[in-house]
Amino acid sequence: MGNFDVTAYLTRLGLEAEPPSVAALRRLHAAQVERVPYEALEIQLGRPTPLEPSASLARILRGRGGYCYHLNGAFSALLRELGYQVTRHLGGVQGSPGDAPNVDRNHLALTVSGLPDDPGTTWLVDAGLGDGIHEPLPLREGTYTQGPHTYRLRPSEAAPGGWRFDHDPSGSFTGFDFAPGAAEMADFAEKHAWLSTAPESGFVRVCVLQRRDAAGVDTLRARTLNRHGVKEVVESPAEWWAAAADVFGVTPDLFTDAERERLWRQVVAQHDAHTGGPVVSV
Repeated sequence: MGNFDVTAYLTRLGLEAEPPSVAALRRLHAAQVERVPYEALEIQLGRPTPLEPSASLARILRGRGGYCYHLNGAFSALLRELGYQVTRHLGGVQGSPGDAPNVDRNHLALTVSGLPDDPGTTWLVDAGLGDGIHEPLPLREGTYTQGPHTYRLRPSEAAPGGWRFDHDPSGSFTGFDFAPGAAEMADFAEKHAWLSTAPESGFVRVCVLQRRDAAGVDTLRARTLNRHGVKEVVESPAEWWAAAADVFGVTPDLFTDAERERLWRQVVAQHDAHTGGPVVSV
């Protein structure tokens, strides 16, 4: 992966290269979810994005983020370059309690194994969930608490030999399952195209930015900014872009005037559709 700039990626994360270890993996994971936002602004702008990790990294280095295929794709490539044993898995996220557990490829899950200081433990690594885990979880059945959230890991009923992650009840989704075998980025191409363009896709319907830290989650959903549970409605484009920049690191200079105007019209329309406010043409 000659065009994958590991040094620049580590600089973006505020870290230096070090040999694989449990502590180093935790540092990498925490830095990734704290510094690289979960966002699908390209989808909101009607632009397709490639799945190649090098392309995702190029966008990350420009100060942007992505969703699971981009974030976990790039992060898994970084880990491999640093000497970690990483496996990509077919996953399926369920957004609400009524959704049946499945592995429909709407999520790219990761595991890491064979760490020199703990070779017998496999770790769930996931930087592509928005309000998911802050640090890796040992892939063992049980409950785990990170900050205000408690998670559960258990064998998957939807994917024999795979695993189930149950999110905290306050999370933006109920959980996900992933299959035990290894997957390639190409395995997600068809679902990625659907998620990027289908009117039913959550990424198309609502503009969302998220960032995880040790204390909780920041979310900007349409015009509602939620800072670790404290909500406010953003009233102007200037306030919206200030939040995008200050909280999520997505600065307005990364977009043209027309793109910024389009995004604001869309988040206003999405907010009004949710609250029953005035309908605004987009």
